[in-house]
Amino acid sequence: MKQARSSAIGYPRIGEKREWKKALERYWKKDTTEQELVEELTALRHKDWKKQKEAGLDLIPVGDFSYYDHVLDTSIMFGIIPERFQDTEPTSLETYFNIARGTESAVASSMTKWFNTNYHYIVPEIEKDTKPVLLENRPLRYYKEAKEQLGIDGKPVLLGPVTYLKLAKGFDKQPFEQVLQALVPLYIQVLQELAAEGAAWVQIDEPILVTDLSEEDLRFVQSVYDTISKEVSGIKLLLQTYFEAVEAYDSVIQLPVDGIGLDFVDDNGQTLSQLAEHGFPNDKVLAAGVINGRNIWRNDWKHTWQITDAVRKIVPEDRLILQPSTSLLHVPVTTESETKLASDLKQVLAFTDQKLEETVLLTKGVNQGKAIILPEVEKHSRNWRSFANSEGRSNENVQQEVKRWKDKHPSRASEFSNRKKVQEEKFALPLLPTTTIGSLPQTTEIRKARANFRKGAWSEETYDAFVKERTAEWIANQEEVGLDVLVHGEFERNDMVEYFGEKLNGFAFTEYAWVQSYGSRCVKPPIIFGDVSLPAPMTVKESAYAQSLTNKPVKGMLTGPITILNWSFVREDIPFAEVTEQIALALQKEIRALEDAGIGMIQVDEPALREGLPLKSNKQATYLDQSVRAFLLATAAAADETQIHTHMCYSEFGRIIATIDKLDADVISIETARSHGELIEAFETFAYDKGIGLGVYDIHSPRIPSVEEMEQSIRRALKVLDPRQFWINPDCGLKTRGIKETLASLHHMQQAAQNIREQQKTTIHQ
Repeated sequence: MKQARSSAIGYPRIGEKREWKKALERYWKKDTTEQELVEELTALRHKDWKKQKEAGLDLIPVGDFSYYDHVLDTSIMFGIIPERFQDTEPTSLETYFNIARGTESAVASSMTKWFNTNYHYIVPEIEKDTKPVLLENRPLRYYKEAKEQLGIDGKPVLLGPVTYLKLAKGFDKQPFEQVLQALVPLYIQVLQELAAEGAAWVQIDEPILVTDLSEEDLRFVQSVYDTISKEVSGIKLLLQTYFEAVEAYDSVIQLPVDGIGLDFVDDNGQTLSQLAEHGFPNDKVLAAGVINGRNIWRNDWKHTWQITDAVRKIVPEDRLILQPSTSLLHVPVTTESETKLASDLKQVLAFTDQKLEETVLLTKGVNQGKAIILPEVEKHSRNWRSFANSEGRSNENVQQEVKRWKDKHPSRASEFSNRKKVQEEKFALPLLPTTTIGSLPQTTEIRKARANFRKGAWSEETYDAFVKERTAEWIANQEEVGLDVLVHGEFERNDMVEYFGEKLNGFAFTEYAWVQSYGSRCVKPPIIFGDVSLPAPMTVKESAYAQSLTNKPVKGMLTGPITILNWSFVREDIPFAEVTEQIALALQKEIRALEDAGIGMIQVDEPALREGLPLKSNKQATYLDQSVRAFLLATAAAADETQIHTHMCYSEFGRIIATIDKLDADVISIETARSHGELIEAFETFAYDKGIGLGVYDIHSPRIPSVEEMEQSIRRALKVLDPRQFWINPDCGLKTRGIKETLASLHHMQQAAQNIREQQKTTIHQ
């Protein structure tokens, strides 16, 4: 009798201890050769495939591995390479990394959030002369590698054509439909070659199907898969979705494919309702994403079994694949490496390898009977009861404080126009004030110092003295450059969320729970496991010391409540909005402490505000209202003379500009350098009256932009923004950049500001 099968949508690339990141960065520094890089990453890829095989997965994904980003892989595969990068061999690693990272003469391609995650993809660019061509069948290469070298008959994975082009930009150069029609024959060729090689299944990712699609979009989808189904035989096509319930369920399930992957976790129950109401075709396999692929908690077996049982009543086992809800790219690799977590907490955590074990066990339960999983159900209940009573899980004072704010509407004491006058008198800044976003270069020396302190090799006094030296050095550097508003540099911080979590109650931290953010950059999200509170000031010591070294204002630097939430693994037993308000109230106390210490400008960063936005428009207003409330809860108690700044990055802000205005921050800086000023268009139609800095150069690329290049960015912004409200800054923090390139770029930025000031022939106070 045919049975249900187990699979995964994708596996993390980075290795258990970030071996992938380290290999890439050695290569970029020219410490290793290309051949050595290829060998290292091949060994890592093989290790990952073997682990999935040993876990017992029936269908192992191959082709989800990448040297940087799977969307960029797709661009290279189909020859969609920007003209400015076409002077090198198209499939070379040189071209590949140049597109992602830029060169001295060519700006890197844009980078933005992958749907509503903290992963970033390289945005494909469609140009007037773009003509897709199949340069390399990457899924085929990985399929053959797994089969020939490891005996694994894998499931090739590739990004679908509609999603790929929906993530691209440049359709003012060529119509969307025209490029899509040129791309489909190449997908057909890829699939035909996979079929010829003997691949049984191929996974085609079309997560765009869970977003709000137009009728025209749905016609494109129908046309693409009608064409593919007519031309491709001998291989089964699994159309994979994730991150939400699909829109137009009736249409999607009738597409001419052999299987459809649906998300039963991040759908608020909608997928199961659709399945119950509309059924599922008898000629298709359902790949049911029932294990949470985005959070790190052990599976709730009772809940998952209820969903799986309901699915089985509609789709029989022989047409069922059980899997995590998304690619496991978004969770760490394994809990096995964690040696310092409290046992009560560790026993309720599941990272990638544990989620694969859960997937395989669930599949056995479906095939062999529920009795197989009963021991796990009982173990789960015992562990969660123990964890619920563990230290730090519950704080009555925090819960009562949240309740006291329930019916209140936080807001600043005065309107912005009044605050602006008070702040102008206090700070007396020049026209087009210059500043940076917050972090300054964290050298190997700084990272070693922090590691020595963490390991106990350095005393707190030694470490504090070191941080003070770096802070003083960079206050002097900023003054020498001529910046108007300074930062302390954040040398004491390893990560903009982890640092705060370590000082707040309710957070736990791991040793190796890394996930990829962009390129080789990995982050280690903290775990919010209990009620959040502030036991003591977090940032006052460093900020006050920096301010004591200069007469210029130094910004206090905080991470906002929404970003802390979105960049953490969050408890699921209370609403996310309640967790956010707990964080906001803790930050409210920190802002008061900074004010008491004489800090007059305080930046509350919200770079992750946009990424938490629900994919469906009918759910977005609630999220945005909650985000505004949390920000105001943190900042509204600030005095009129305290200038509240905020910073946002990697986000398409045109649609939420009104929400940004409601935050009521005195100054906002938004990352725009990589999007080549596209955000400026939003201000052509929205009358934004507060201070604003649109990043004038891209810090994610090692290139040093010229003075003229930055002047051009400033001039374009000043076409739609009043120079009296405009600030000049890099587009993001400078933590990952080298000292020499940072100083050179800041000197250019300051010179550009001075040149534009001269051209404006005015000052703020005239």
